[in-house]
Amino acid sequence: MTLGATDLWNRILEQARTGLPDQAFRTWISSSRVVSWSGGVLHVAASSRFHAEWLEDKYGQVVQDIAQRLTGEPVELRITSEEPAVADGRSPEITVTRVVEPEPAPQPSSPPPSPPPGLNARYTFDRFIVGDANRLAQAASLAVADRPARLYNPLFLYGSTGLGKTHLMQAIANRMLVGGEAARICYIPAEQFVNEMVTAIYEHSTDAFRARYRSHDLLLVDDVQFLRRKEHTQEEFFHTFNVLYNAGRQIVLTSDRHPKELEGLEERLVSRFEWGLVADVGRPDYETRVAILRRKADEDRVFLAPEILDLIACRCKSSVRELEGAIIKLLAFSSLTRQELTLDLAQVALQGLGDPREPHLLNPTAIRDEVGKVWGVTGAALASGGRSRTVTVPRQVAMFLIRELLDTPLKQIGRVFGGRDHSTVIHSIRKVEERLGNDDAFRAQVDDLRQTLQKSA
Repeated sequence: MTLGATDLWNRILEQARTGLPDQAFRTWISSSRVVSWSGGVLHVAASSRFHAEWLEDKYGQVVQDIAQRLTGEPVELRITSEEPAVADGRSPEITVTRVVEPEPAPQPSSPPPSPPPGLNARYTFDRFIVGDANRLAQAASLAVADRPARLYNPLFLYGSTGLGKTHLMQAIANRMLVGGEAARICYIPAEQFVNEMVTAIYEHSTDAFRARYRSHDLLLVDDVQFLRRKEHTQEEFFHTFNVLYNAGRQIVLTSDRHPKELEGLEERLVSRFEWGLVADVGRPDYETRVAILRRKADEDRVFLAPEILDLIACRCKSSVRELEGAIIKLLAFSSLTRQELTLDLAQVALQGLGDPREPHLLNPTAIRDEVGKVWGVTGAALASGGRSRTVTVPRQVAMFLIRELLDTPLKQIGRVFGGRDHSTVIHSIRKVEERLGNDDAFRAQVDDLRQTLQKSA
């Protein structure tokens, strides 16, 4: 029996749903639609160029394989975008799973002020190097800059320090300013927000404090983890958030952790932080690190040989800030010693930076496998779907130690264990933390493992 386009697509969806994480399935596959099925060509349409590129890159082979199994013949998959071409260079929209159309924002009665204090004009999208670890965050930030309060509100960016969260946040504001948006913009670190709240209480000026922060069209709050365990400030921020959101103003937040991991933050705030899009900014891979180094070298108008770039990229893996610091250190050493920039000079100048012993560096897979040895199971077993106690306990311990020793993002930890989602990782880590508090033998075993792993680093 020959399958029609709709029937074939529905069967593909049924099989893809069972083999992929629910969030990935709903966001990237089920939100697409079939256009045609003819002559061995399956034509699928996505709502935006970004969606189409992501679907083809990450899940195109999965869809194609399923289609070939169902039809019993070779299938060519074509994924296109339904989004019209944009002539002015503005960013395409991104697939949304929750679109909120707020009420029109009231127009400001006076001309917009000059760029707000703390906004760095160097933080633009053109200067941001895009890689696999930050692609979604960058694309979402572009979309927010072009259509504030229409796609992702709030936009919540999280990741370790020095990876570009602040850069992306401020790039949104700078793009709106350059584009001539008549927007009142406020950028503020959360710590400053807390301090100003304390001052307002002390000086009996909370009304003025509220009026100031509720009058903006774009509110950028950096490092919201500083709001934890500050009940009065959280209360004030909660109401400020609601006023801006309901008025159709854009809110962008950054944090060093996913909203669900921010202990000491009220549940109602966590819930609101997840209303729009939560996107992680991960550590750059090797290719992205080299690109960042090249950009920095070009800006400093200095030539760095490929072998020098490779040396720095291999040693400095934790953050963009570390990469830029390495170039600054290298240039300073060359200038002070009046020596030519060579690989030998770089090895001397960067001695002690990072760790050149690459094979022995601690990594998530090594931790998983070492924990497995202690419990007498293989790393592959820990990454499988097994749920017996002989597997779940060491799996949870491995997740806990990877997070503790490497501060690895939750999504990345989940990938090491067969693609588990971040909520499963959080649950595992908390189970270990609970048991460490009431099981002395278990705590001693984990402590021994920790010491062993640290020595092997």
